[in-house]
Amino acid sequence: MSLEERVQQLKLERDAIILAHYYVPAEVQRVADFVGDSYALAKRAMAAPQKVIVFAGVHFMGESAKILNPEKTVLVPELAADCPMAHMVSPEKIEEVRGAYEDLAVVCYINSTAEIKAHSDVIVTSANALKVVRALPEKNIFFVPDENLGRFIAAQLPEKNFILNEGHCHVHAGLSRERLLEEMERHPQAEVLAHPECTAEILELAHYIGSTSGIINYATEAEGEEFIICTEEGVAYELREKNPHKTFHFMDGGPICPDMKLITLEKLLHSLETMEPAMEMDEDKMARAKAPLERMLELAK
Repeated sequence: MSLEERVQQLKLERDAIILAHYYVPAEVQRVADFVGDSYALAKRAMAAPQKVIVFAGVHFMGESAKILNPEKTVLVPELAADCPMAHMVSPEKIEEVRGAYEDLAVVCYINSTAEIKAHSDVIVTSANALKVVRALPEKNIFFVPDENLGRFIAAQLPEKNFILNEGHCHVHAGLSRERLLEEMERHPQAEVLAHPECTAEILELAHYIGSTSGIINYATEAEGEEFIICTEEGVAYELREKNPHKTFHFMDGGPICPDMKLITLEKLLHSLETMEPAMEMDEDKMARAKAPLERMLELAK
């Protein structure tokens, strides 16, 4: 029996659903019941009837699934798979800004720890941030932890005052404008599709800016046949599955998130065999973090 077959067998025996992010390795995406971006995965986790959620993604994603489903077992194949950006703001910084501004909403990107979510007013993803922030009554917005996504949303909402945090995704922030220009010269017919975690100098060159799911949908629906993709290379699997006749280019072979690549098929199988590692969280922290997550789901409907 192959690893894939054993995973599928155990999934049924454990009454489990496998949720995977677009950035994990292709072999993991292939066995998942659902592959999506952070917003779609949060919604799918809440809707899942299964008793066990196997979350193929980094640590904060497993936390979010547990917060939204405290009664379920949430397995995370690799606890060490983390997101550096999730730690680039502190509760102390949030409270400092709260004290400095009236009429303030703390808007927290889902790429954050449960502790930071618990200190926030609402959570957003790259797919729904504009809609959610626009719906908030507060004028002052402290956007944490990603300054690049915050700056991108701020430019579209001039009626609000954004206070940005010094945080970033090292994978997206590492993309070079010079290298992108070289790629555009090499492929003059290609459209540039970029994730809003990229720096402003990359976004200025993009034909489309959106979440991972937005990039996939745009490339699938567009008439063009060639695209330069400015996000983590794991998205290539879904892009090519949906568009086998189209061509996708990535700078330097593709930006890689080393943490996402820690999620392997062998570790996924081990989680189902042992029912470990299971996400364990403090009940009070879960309760405090759940309110801003639920507010996101409500405002993003």
